[in-house]
Amino acid sequence: MEVQLTNRQQHILWATVRHYIATAEPVGSKALVDEYDLGVSSATIRNIMGVLEKSGLLYQPHTSAGRVPSDSGYRIYVDQLIKPSLADNMRTDVLAKEVELALQNRLQWEDWSLETLLQGAAQILASVSGCISLITMPQTSTATLRHLQLVQIEANKIMLIVVTDTYETHSRMMNLSLDEKEPTPDPEAIDHELQIVSNFLNTHLRGRSLLELITIDWSALDQAFQRYGEFLKSSVKELTRRHLTPTTTQIMVRGVAEVMRQPEFSQLQQIQTIIHLLEEEQDQLWQLIFGESETEELGKSKVTVRIGTENPLEPIRTCTLITSTYRRGLLPVGSVGVLGPTRLNYEGAMTVVAAAADYLSEAFS
Repeated sequence: MEVQLTNRQQHILWATVRHYIATAEPVGSKALVDEYDLGVSSATIRNIMGVLEKSGLLYQPHTSAGRVPSDSGYRIYVDQLIKPSLADNMRTDVLAKEVELALQNRLQWEDWSLETLLQGAAQILASVSGCISLITMPQTSTATLRHLQLVQIEANKIMLIVVTDTYETHSRMMNLSLDEKEPTPDPEAIDHELQIVSNFLNTHLRGRSLLELITIDWSALDQAFQRYGEFLKSSVKELTRRHLTPTTTQIMVRGVAEVMRQPEFSQLQQIQTIIHLLEEEQDQLWQLIFGESETEELGKSKVTVRIGTENPLEPIRTCTLITSTYRRGLLPVGSVGVLGPTRLNYEGAMTVVAAAADYLSEAFS
């Protein structure tokens, strides 16, 4: 459910999140009056915080305590309220440059092994962010397309069949959407049309890697074949996701000791479940931080922020995971991320993740 906030409510939520991130203490109206120039009384702030609580954006951990941002409150903060001032922009620019310089000065690509380099990058990222850093080993699948065929199975239903150079076969079905104003097409005419599209695709795509296929602009198909565009686009994404089982799910992990100092991880059992995930279940984590990124559109690499319960893996549903992909040329080959409490410096964490991903992309390219 989308929450509509007034400008004043947005300002109070922004101040509450900022104060809680800085102090780790539930926030009361007096603290906001003392720390921020909000231009309203303490009573007005209390009333607005009550409204934000009823909207599910804040909550009280104890009856007599101040308020704390919920996952939904953090989500609105990240999506709508991070509007850096000139000073904030300067700080994030300095932070990005700090990450870039640290990577340049400490990593020697000519002399070190790839694994050692990524371990070093993960250590730098953890030190700068104060979070657990995660960097996946680059994926180098070379599977290419050998043959592609569109086949009519029955009336208004077609199948895409793809054969790779290793003779693995993949298929996917679709219902052919038809314009109600047009007469039902003759099956022979559909067969002829599918053969033309198949010939066109084989001419242009044979020999290309599966990762390359996700960069195709399917809208460039001839107008007569546009109805197949979305199906081909989604089919190739699904095929790539299923086929590209990584040769290794190894993830470079650094900074666990840094995070254990945070009050959110004071309970031993909680940090143990996270460590178990990082050490014993990296395949699940790999699918989360890179499995979805590998089928991004061409040139659309961006920072992804998953807050608390937005994370599908139970051990990190009290954490925030921030990730981005690094690329070789135009193709995503790995992922960079940080994992920390939901109470973290989102602007800074997003900045360092983006800077590290950009540096690795440039190095790998």
